[in-house]
Order: sequence, then structure tokens, then C-alpha cells
Amino acid sequence: MPLEAALPVTVRPPALDLAPLLSAARAGDADAFAALFRRFAPVAHGIGLARVGPSEADDVVQETFLAVHRHLDELREPEAFPGWLASVARNAASDRLRRRARAAGEPPRPVLRVVHGDGDAALRARALAALQRLPEAYREPLVWRLVEGLSGPEIAERTGLSPASVRVNLCRGMALLRTALSKEGDR
Repeated sequence: MPLEAALPVTVRPPALDLAPLLSAARAGDADAFAALFRRFAPVAHGIGLARVGPSEADDVVQETFLAVHRHLDELREPEAFPGWLASVARNAASDRLRRRARAAGEPPRPVLRVVHGDGDAALRARALAALQRLPEAYREPLVWRLVEGLSGPEIAERTGLSPASVRVNLCRGMALLRTALSKEGDR
């Protein structure tokens, strides 16, 4: 059997052409902006979960898309939109952490509340806490995959990362997450 026949074939879905959607959104088309929101809100939400926790992730999404709406005219290359949006979301999350730290007078960090008595909620909170301790390169792709339900190719398309990078980060991140959760289970 030839080697090529033994290798799996990876089919990437066609990339979304963002240029017409961005152009329409810039021109004030609310439906076009809503389509961008539906497509990219999971990216911003995942960044919010990974950086500030579930209590403020929705606020990060809102702040991200308000900033995107205000500054959409500044984006020159439509292909740069996924990475740009992720940067805007990271900045929104960092701003929330700084505001929280100033208000509390302590160093910025995500707030997680473990609900006692609700096993599923406690498990979710522990898993998210373990995710938040991982390096960012693994944390965000894992949140996008495990929490937001995006596939590897969807993560690549919506973030501007290469599919190979997403695969590597998901694989390494899962290994680190398993180790972290098993150590926590030993306690």
C-alpha cells in the first residue's frame, strides 16, 4: 500500500471571506455586524473566561464588540480581523482585571466561586480554575474548544492561528490540564 493512502486526509472548511461582511458593517449594516458578533463572540467569551472568569466574561464580550464597532474603520486588512478582535478582547479582559485590582487593592487575578453542594458547579469551577493556571498559549484554545465548543479548524479560522498551532496547543494543553486535575484530585 502506498504511503499516501495510509495518511489521513485533512479537509479544511473554506475560510470565511470577511471582506464583504466587514465592508457592510463599516457602512452601518446592523445585520452584518450581528453576523460578525455571532461568529466571533465565542472567541471573546473564551478569552474572558480564561482571563477574568465566568462572572465577567459576558462583560468582556460586550466591551470587545463595543470597541470593535467604534474602531472598525481603523482595520485595514480584513484577514487581520480575527487576530485583531482577539487582541481587543484580551485588552478588555486586562482592563477589567486592573479595575478589579484597584477597587480591591490587591493583585489582578480571576475570581472563581466554588459552589458547595452542587457537584457539577464545583467541578466546573475547579476545572476552570485549573485552566486559568495554564500558560495562555494553551489556556485560550482549551477554553474555546472545551467551553465554547469550537472545533480546531474553527479556532484557527476565528483567531488567525494556524491549524497546526491550534492542534499542538490543544494537545499540550490537554496533557497539562489532565496533570493539573489529577494532582488536584490527589489532594
